[in-house]
Amino acid sequence: MDVNQLKFGLDTFGDVAVDHSGKQISYEESIRNIAKEGQLAEEVGVDVFALGEHHRKEYSISSPEIILAALASVTERITLGTAVTVLSSDDPIRLYQRFATLNALSNGRSQVMIGRGSFTESFELFGYDLKDYNELFEEKVALFDKLVKGGPVTSNGRFTPHLENMEVYPKMTEKKLDVQVGVGGTPESVVRAARYGYPLMLAIIGGNPIRFKPYIELYKQSAKKFGNPIQPVGMHSHGVIAETDEEAIERAWKYIVPAMNKIGLERGWGPMSREAFENEIENGSFYVGSPETVAKRMAKVIKEMGIERFDLVYGINGQRQEERFQTIELFGKEVIPRVKEILKEGN
Repeated sequence: MDVNQLKFGLDTFGDVAVDHSGKQISYEESIRNIAKEGQLAEEVGVDVFALGEHHRKEYSISSPEIILAALASVTERITLGTAVTVLSSDDPIRLYQRFATLNALSNGRSQVMIGRGSFTESFELFGYDLKDYNELFEEKVALFDKLVKGGPVTSNGRFTPHLENMEVYPKMTEKKLDVQVGVGGTPESVVRAARYGYPLMLAIIGGNPIRFKPYIELYKQSAKKFGNPIQPVGMHSHGVIAETDEEAIERAWKYIVPAMNKIGLERGWGPMSREAFENEIENGSFYVGSPETVAKRMAKVIKEMGIERFDLVYGINGQRQEERFQTIELFGKEVIPRVKEILKEGN
């Protein structure tokens, strides 16, 4: 493993924070704070800052590219991406144009992570039928791939416009757009990413992450089958970092568990017990604790999974702003260097 090639990112869905009185801050303030978080992420040495697209009450980010464009003007190094862009309910042509613009503003630092979406609000909002869930993504990713490759585009689909040798502008002539595919654990999605030759990001939000290792092998085998190079594989998971394990654990219990239980209620999962929560911290997919604790767990999973990128999903469910800043700062200044140190020692 080449430790120096590892990438570390921070992902947020724009969970709207609460103030010290427990009152939810405004969406406007939440969006401004996200821009500050992105600046801090660059200052402390994080490689990627990625924003998720959502259309729900608890989240403030519905248009990630606008926030990323603002960050492009006040950062110099960090990759500015999404996690994820719901391509199924978007327009591939407009998406390409937005990211071509962002790529220019950021001097080639933009990155789009496309996915089918774990939430479904955007389908009804933008006039799509959930019964077409799979077909929408398959058709739109095919058109988007043609746009990214450049040149006149010919396409004729059910959900996309009929194009005959059509040019789409602005062109990306300085640097090709960095496209990733976000996958929640569907084999068909893993194979699709390999077929198009895009890097794979696994969303691992619960359970032992090693159970996803077969997907990595499937991705590599599929890439070889399609004659494509094997691209980097990464993962993202939730986490909270504080000065001590005890402080981080209680913060995670306060914020992560209610958020997971709310989603679970919608999807038919049972509520998370304290025992299950603690098992997620010890053996599962919550990276919670002091910098040393989190670094050891991250190093372990990176080595066991053979991944080349790890993104921490921070700030879930109304965490106060100072708590978010603390996780970002400790992740960049202490966790990332320590993970690399541990892995080098292991090598």
